[in-house]
Amino acid sequence: METRTKTGRGAVLLTMCAGMFLVQLDVTVVNVALPTIGARLGAGVAQLQWIVDAYAVVLAALLLTGGALGDSFGHRRVVIAGFAVFGAASAGCALATAVAPLVGFRVLQGIGAALLLPGTLAVITGVYPERREQARALGIWAGVSALAVAGGPLLGGAVVAAAGWQWLFWLNVPLVAVAIVLSLRLVPAGVRESRPVDWVGASTGAVCLAALVYAVIDGGGNGIGAGVLAVVAGIGFVLSQRRGTHPMVPVELRGSASFLGANLVAGAMNLVGLGTILVATLYLQGVLRAGPLGSAVRMLPLFAPLALLAPVTGRLTARYGPRAPIVAGLALGAFGMLNLLRVGPGSGYPTVLPTLAALGGGMGLLTAAVVSAAVSGAPAGYGGVASGVNNTARQAAGAVGVALFGALAGEPGDAAAFTGGLHVIGVTAAALWLAAIAVTVATIRPPAPRPFRAGAARPRRACRAGAAARPRGTPDRGR
Repeated sequence: METRTKTGRGAVLLTMCAGMFLVQLDVTVVNVALPTIGARLGAGVAQLQWIVDAYAVVLAALLLTGGALGDSFGHRRVVIAGFAVFGAASAGCALATAVAPLVGFRVLQGIGAALLLPGTLAVITGVYPERREQARALGIWAGVSALAVAGGPLLGGAVVAAAGWQWLFWLNVPLVAVAIVLSLRLVPAGVRESRPVDWVGASTGAVCLAALVYAVIDGGGNGIGAGVLAVVAGIGFVLSQRRGTHPMVPVELRGSASFLGANLVAGAMNLVGLGTILVATLYLQGVLRAGPLGSAVRMLPLFAPLALLAPVTGRLTARYGPRAPIVAGLALGAFGMLNLLRVGPGSGYPTVLPTLAALGGGMGLLTAAVVSAAVSGAPAGYGGVASGVNNTARQAAGAVGVALFGALAGEPGDAAAFTGGLHVIGVTAAALWLAAIAVTVATIRPPAPRPFRAGAARPRRACRAGAAARPRGTPDRGR
């Protein structure tokens, strides 16, 4: 089956963007509902962290595996399977009456999302093979992704205030059903590739990440054991990538300093960003006593710049390279996180507002630039894998950030201790992003100046100098 008409391809693009929208939405939409869920189900901060991280850990651990399964069995098949698992798990989340089953169904949601997300991108690139049209389609896909992340808390706050937290998950079910029908009717089968799945790398990576998150959240005796397990699994993952026949991260990528640097920066970005979203939500609702919708509105200074600056950063990166936007975004975000040192038990919303605005602006400058740096830093022919690794690094670091910042902040019921934890978070985050600036400068080089060719148009600076040297009123016939 082929999708040749413009309308048919547009319908496929819309369907794949809807799938990606649901996946990205569920990364942030639950945050604003956490205090309500905690009150209804009797959950503490550690359990609330797992409601977020159960989804994020599985999504990060299985993203590359989901892409490999799509190559082997056909992306349409795997995308539809991902929709089905995601929809069924969403219904399970809505029906959960205790924290344990809710976390379990969030794990299933993460599995469905990991199957779904890589396939949406592969289907779009297959339906739009022409380079210019493909760039436009991927731009729409990326814009919808930014909209999902930015709009998640606001939508979540409105839904929780109007209908209850269960409807955050019930709304997924009819949307998924429609997406499955449209995928069956519109998405071409595509060509299968014989790409083996690195099951050893996938399993050791998943165990390492899950154990690390558990160790950070628990912090006690069980946390020490989980930390040891994370180290052992991490060593196993490294060995599998070095000695495996078909590693998840090819050796060609591991040898690129700019690729590794870009992924370290991307990880630092999401660790601070997603971790701060969690603690800011707890602060607004637990300390300032704002409702779900009120706290979502107060989070707009963080999310609005993230959505609005994404296309601007794309153009800046195309013109000047990714290094300058990355350094500017990291510096702005570090300044904003240091503002948390001003927050105290009696502080109001205006005190924390500069942190939200600066972090949103910083991430808006960073997001498109770090993805561009990772892809451009990869050898030719590895752009798709590089994008997958970059997405995995961001999701994994985000899961660690939720665990780490939640553990540092503690329970919002003790305002003095919680705001003291915010001070530690501010210093830690600023130090991490300042270190990321050093990594950026060391590994991501500015673009080389274009060579001047004889017979070509003069550089714009020379033209301006010539124009300035002419008497005023003399026509410029060279333009």
